[in-house]
Amino acid sequence: MDSPTPTPRQPAATTRTANLRIGDLARLVGTTPRTIRYYEEIGLLSEASARPSGQHRLYTQAEVERLREVMRLRDLLGVSLEELKTLLTAEEARAEVRAQLRREDVDPKRRRALLIEALGHLDRQLALVRHRAAELAKLDGELGETRKRARRKIRELDAQAAGAFPPASALERTAEPKP
Repeated sequence: MDSPTPTPRQPAATTRTANLRIGDLARLVGTTPRTIRYYEEIGLLSEASARPSGQHRLYTQAEVERLREVMRLRDLLGVSLEELKTLLTAEEARAEVRAQLRREDVDPKRRRALLIEALGHLDRQLALVRHRAAELAKLDGELGETRKRARRKIRELDAQAAGAFPPASALERTAEPKP
């Protein structure tokens, strides 16, 4: 069996020129070939283009960057793959709009329409991000309340161990109001 010795075709993490085979790409971005194939299958990454039988698919630098972005958004936002696909589709559409806006021959009316289109894409992306942020804020609140209850129970246990249970504050809450 061949030993996995580095060759000039196996780039370091910072190399940006050579095309990569799927195993090299997986190692470079910290995932598995199976994950890459699945992302291709569901449309998060472009599927392999036609190639002669028996030859390996080679991934371009653009595809490496796309996979890195997919993984960054997945890890950062914790969104479903369908939400991730929506985010990336909107990003691709924005990139197309940006490319058109960079042209100097775009008349002001068309430029305005392109900017409005870009706003629509941004709004979809922001809606997903804000939804995730709201979910995280809700979880933060729930965890904060649970932490308060746990700290209160610790104080009660400490007071009980010191012979001062229930704490004075608990006695005040249960005392009958004086007429």
